[in-house]
Amino acid sequence: MTVAYQETAVAFGAADAPLIGIVTMPNGALESKPRAGVLIVVGGPQYRVGSHRQFVLLARALAARGLAVMRFDCSGMGDSGGTAQGFEARDDDLRAALDAFFAAVPSLADVTLWGLCDAASAVLFYALSDARVKRLALANPWVRSDAGLARTHLKHYYAARLFDAGFWRALFKGEVGVGKALAGFAATLARVARRDARNAVAGATFQTRMANGWRGFSGEILLICSGDDLTAHEFLDHVASNDAWRGLIDAPRVTRRDLDAADHTFSRAVWRDQVAGWTADWVLEARCPQRARTDAQADARTDAQADAQTGEQTGEQTAGPVRAAS
Repeated sequence: MTVAYQETAVAFGAADAPLIGIVTMPNGALESKPRAGVLIVVGGPQYRVGSHRQFVLLARALAARGLAVMRFDCSGMGDSGGTAQGFEARDDDLRAALDAFFAAVPSLADVTLWGLCDAASAVLFYALSDARVKRLALANPWVRSDAGLARTHLKHYYAARLFDAGFWRALFKGEVGVGKALAGFAATLARVARRDARNAVAGATFQTRMANGWRGFSGEILLICSGDDLTAHEFLDHVASNDAWRGLIDAPRVTRRDLDAADHTFSRAVWRDQVAGWTADWVLEARCPQRARTDAQADARTDAQADAQTGEQTGEQTAGPVRAAS
């Protein structure tokens, strides 16, 4: 089977602790010279493959649509050297990765940063500092706090149980520990109250820094939210109730896509393919508004399905490492 992409490993950054990435290109890229790129930023305790090969498959689907893509291991993760840093300290890694991406694909004119969860947060911290970044694709952004999680549980868990017939049947049968349930509910309320009191005297939180980054970034933003994900619920609840976020996700330059049944990592093929399709459509529309994509979408869907069925179980197949400019 002929695939619609080609992959090359790159090493970049400090010589004594290089970072490792994979550049995925459309077939025939030497002739087509892709101008648009997507840098997939990995968050949490993960490396460049992602949960259920999520980032491998996303990169290949985007490359099949004509985009250059790079994904990489952050410092101290996967095959990369150095010391692991939290999502609030990823600027150096992102800058080094962008340098390597532009060196590996000299035809690039601009890049979209794509991040899931706390990688979306890291992207918002960084984007203002680099003029090469023209667009942000943010999936289920991370704004976790004790109070925020507690409120999300109150709204999306406890409230839902009040309308759950199964819960009431179990309660009347004595199968629900009423004392334990009430204690949990009370503890949740107490966490909200304590965090609200602390925030009243605290300085700028990382959530506020994210809002500042969103507000200051002048490019287009794609926001993708899962319907079956507490992280996404917490984000949407936070922006709806926090003055720093007022109006930001409703701005004309923001495109929002909701995938109601999806979980946090879009673990089913239909969800994964939808996210890839939304991302490719959005980037291509921003760069080439008049470009017809019907045939390309059909081809990409076929390639993604075949890749999921026949892809190697190790997660990647690449050429040997090539040293890129640091």
